[in-house]
Amino acid sequence: MNERTYRVLEFEKILARLSTYASSSLGKELALKLRPSCQPDEIKRWQAETTEACRLFQSGEKVPLGGIHDLRAAFKKAGLGGVLSPEELAAVGDTCRAARLFKAFFRGENAELAPTLAALAAGLTAFPDLEREIEQAIEPEEGRVKDQASPLLSRLRAQIRTYQNRIRDKLETLVQGTETRKYLQEALITVRNGRYVIPVKQEYRQAIPGIVHDQSASGATLFIEPMAVVEINNQLRQVEAEEEQEVTRILAALSALVGDVAAPAQANLEILARLDLAFAKARYSQALAGTEPVINNEGYIRLLGARHPLLEGNVVPIDLELGRSFHTLVITGPNTGGKTVTLKTAGLLTLMAQSGLHLPASSGSEVGVFTGIYCDIGDEQSIEQSLSTFSAHMTNIIAILQEAKGEGCLVLLDELGAGTDPAEGATLAIALLEEFHRRGVRTIATTHYGDLKVFAYNTQGVQNASVEFDPQTLAPTYRLLIGLPGRSNAFAVASRLGLDPAIIDRARQLLSPGERRVEDLIGEIMKERQLLEQERHDASALRLRAQRDEQQLRAELAELKAKKEELLKAAREEARALVRETRREMDELLRSLQEAADQSTRSRLANQARAVLQKRLAELEEPLLPADEEYRGELEVGMRVRLAGLAQEGEIIDLNADSALVQSGSVRLWVERSKLTPLAGRKQKPEPGKIKMGALGQEKAKTISPELDLRGMTVEEALQVTDKYLDEALLAGLPWVRLIHGKGTGALRAAIAEYVKKHPRVSKHRWGETNEGGMGVTVVELQR
Repeated sequence: MNERTYRVLEFEKILARLSTYASSSLGKELALKLRPSCQPDEIKRWQAETTEACRLFQSGEKVPLGGIHDLRAAFKKAGLGGVLSPEELAAVGDTCRAARLFKAFFRGENAELAPTLAALAAGLTAFPDLEREIEQAIEPEEGRVKDQASPLLSRLRAQIRTYQNRIRDKLETLVQGTETRKYLQEALITVRNGRYVIPVKQEYRQAIPGIVHDQSASGATLFIEPMAVVEINNQLRQVEAEEEQEVTRILAALSALVGDVAAPAQANLEILARLDLAFAKARYSQALAGTEPVINNEGYIRLLGARHPLLEGNVVPIDLELGRSFHTLVITGPNTGGKTVTLKTAGLLTLMAQSGLHLPASSGSEVGVFTGIYCDIGDEQSIEQSLSTFSAHMTNIIAILQEAKGEGCLVLLDELGAGTDPAEGATLAIALLEEFHRRGVRTIATTHYGDLKVFAYNTQGVQNASVEFDPQTLAPTYRLLIGLPGRSNAFAVASRLGLDPAIIDRARQLLSPGERRVEDLIGEIMKERQLLEQERHDASALRLRAQRDEQQLRAELAELKAKKEELLKAAREEARALVRETRREMDELLRSLQEAADQSTRSRLANQARAVLQKRLAELEEPLLPADEEYRGELEVGMRVRLAGLAQEGEIIDLNADSALVQSGSVRLWVERSKLTPLAGRKQKPEPGKIKMGALGQEKAKTISPELDLRGMTVEEALQVTDKYLDEALLAGLPWVRLIHGKGTGALRAAIAEYVKKHPRVSKHRWGETNEGGMGVTVVELQR
């Protein structure tokens, strides 16, 4: 890598943004000095650190990032026997505490959640004794030694306060006295040169006996220490000197303790800085909605839904591939269509990936490991060096040719061959691309030359690409189309801007037949591609919906089977209870018969028992249909039926030759015809003027989708639509729904999250998984 690459691709701006997420000056320094690695194992470890830090943030754990200070100079000073200030010692205590908390943080579940960071934190050394000594002796907020640091210091400071109070009392008496007040400039007590004094007017110098310590700038006021307090001031200064000596002794003792652990403490700083950087990368990843890329050693780039990280607003994502079936990509298309942005996106995201940063791209993106990334992007004209644009480009490209030797190099060339005669520029561009391609260098070049489209089409391992342009609106779509060369669109643009059609027709005639045919073919291919993309999108949506329906039906079937098992279990238990009760009654009947005195009594008891048993059997023999309601016709849609063996009723909503789709409450399932028994009345009709909620829910369940797309709506529109949709979903008995709001600025996502959080019938909600749309989707579980 070279510094010019970082400057052209604006990598320093990425690092500047990254540094704002660091919690300490050490972390910020590491972020600003970050450079891409060329070692695959190191890159994968850096990526793992960022991913694990994101995982810890998402888990809601409180990460102990505070209290890390840059103490490299302090540790060096203490190691050489120097005495640290109270402020430095307080910072040492904070940093020791941060190291201890980080070491404790990466234990248990957090160690399993973030094994790479846990291994890094395991290298931290805790100094509990030093931390405790500093905490007992130093006041961190005030940066001073505590009174309790030693018994002697506590006694000396108590004496100082006593002397200060005695001096103040005497001076207050003096200042407030009516005789003395007229000699004073102001009725106050102040300090000069460490001595308590009062301000006396110059002309009354002789009226207040004492020692002059200072005078005002005008000379009108003298600051005099009255003789009445001179002796007490002397005693105070003596005790203050003793206190200062004791403070120096305490600071020296603590500094010696710091000096004893200077080397491992210095190592702690390096580990804490790396941990801070890892969590800064995680915060930056969250800000970019980034994902971890797959790192490969094949020089293969596959960016899915990639966005330039420095662009603001609604950025159109691009898909880009290079390095597997083709090593050279030639991008053509109109100006302002996004060709240069595509080049910078590819280069910058590669630098970010090799620096351990997540990419603003969809999950599954891959990036190769490159030992060199070389750029020729932008206008390199230099007046000072008397170089034209073409000369500057050639000078840069010659330097790139000297260094880019193989598949471990990525070369980005903007407007290749521009700035000179078109015919010569085109042939020179082809020759350069052939040389880079022969070397196996991964190359992306943008151009306006039509000859390069033909070269890309006819050369194996070279692929065309274009930035899409809408001739109807004269606006670029900023989408990158791999495998399709771009059109010039000059005639379409000129026509839209109002150029005389006759002139445009004449220009078309001046084109060679081959050129006209190529432009027409490209236009037809673009239309076909748009149609295929739309059909693919529709098919993908249908497949996704079918998969979701299948999953839902499987879940409902499992629920139904579980309910069936519960019912069978309850029925068996009820049958056992009935058998036990019947056996008990039979035993009592036999005993009564044996005790009966005559035959008539035995007969009466037997008849009574027989009647009870017949009544109980009649209750158990529940007919499937009462005789007066029996229906013997064919099954029809809308008919009420009973499901054999399940004691459930439902309504037929669809039929085929073998089975019927039955809606039973919120459950829909296909049931064999033989297991359905029609109930009286083919279709239920609601009473006039009365809505039956069960029927309404079943009807809604036939049509409602388990997902709602809110993209493109304002917040107010989306909330209204969501409110109505959730009512319908609850009515239909859906267990969960997906609200698709996209990622965008995050405003719609936040509004939807706040709304469903307060909805009385929402049991819980979460962001979608990666395969569900990630943070662009909110999955809502409804109360049943």
